Amino acid sequence: MRLRLLAAGLMLAAGAVLAAPAPASGYRFQIFPGGDSSLTVRIAEDLYKRLVPTFAGFRTELAQRRRMVYIAIGPDALREAVARRCDCVVIAAFTSSQVWHAVVDRLPPARARMMTAVYAEPAPGDQLRLAALLYRRPVRAAAILGPDTDYLQPLLAGQADVLQAGRDDNLGDVLTRLQRHEVLLALPDSAIYNPENIRNILLSTYRRKQAVIGFSADMVKVGALATTYSEIEDINAQVAEMAASFVASGELPAPQFPRYFRTTINEGVARSLDIVVSPEARRFARARP
Repeated sequence: MRLRLLAAGLMLAAGAVLAAPAPASGYRFQIFPGGDSSLTVRIAEDLYKRLVPTFAGFRTELAQRRRMVYIAIGPDALREAVARRCDCVVIAAFTSSQVWHAVVDRLPPARARMMTAVYAEPAPGDQLRLAALLYRRPVRAAAILGPDTDYLQPLLAGQADVLQAGRDDNLGDVLTRLQRHEVLLALPDSAIYNPENIRNILLSTYRRKQAVIGFSADMVKVGALATTYSEIEDINAQVAEMAASFVASGELPAPQFPRYFRTTINEGVARSLDIVVSPEARRFARARP
């Protein structure tokens, strides 16, 4: 009887040990590519090389419990990573701030705190600095925000006037309210800037001799005056820095706009707007280390 009780006690003790998970003693990472296009493969390969040095120092025994860091490339990968139930953090990249908020703002606060991002679009502050360099003085700028991008309003306070566009508002009427502004700061809002109306926006502002600071190099090619933009390697370098900061401190950095960038200018549009582009505007950039 005493032996049976002893055996039962050992089994209960073993069960208690197995039931309590071992504390995390390191980190590992996984890249969610969100597709298999050649561009995505290029992003993932470059990102992998940048992340390996941060994680290589942790032991890899199978019994060791390590915390997972997911790197999500693009919106689909972000949604896939969010769906995972795990002791993990998520760093998203190549996803606009609008999509990021649409996904993350619906999560429970505790889960949302374990997610961060390097947004796909340029920082509004950098864009407005570029506008001032192009005009060689402070400019009166405006930005149009829809219901899904209203979160940007505090960021623009004191830097640009905000025009609200409701879902049922006529965009032409909103654009007429820009008459006192020299620059329209375009921000990626799919309800405002989409293939159906972006040409009309560019034509409307162009006729009024107003500059559009775009949110991508492609937008500059079709008629915006200028933009800052980041290469794949610029975004990946920032993601790797964010992951290294988390591994070193245990604190996940807040979502960020791209830190490293360069500038592209539509020279034809500049001439039409009587803007003489300065060397300082052409060289406006922040190079990665």
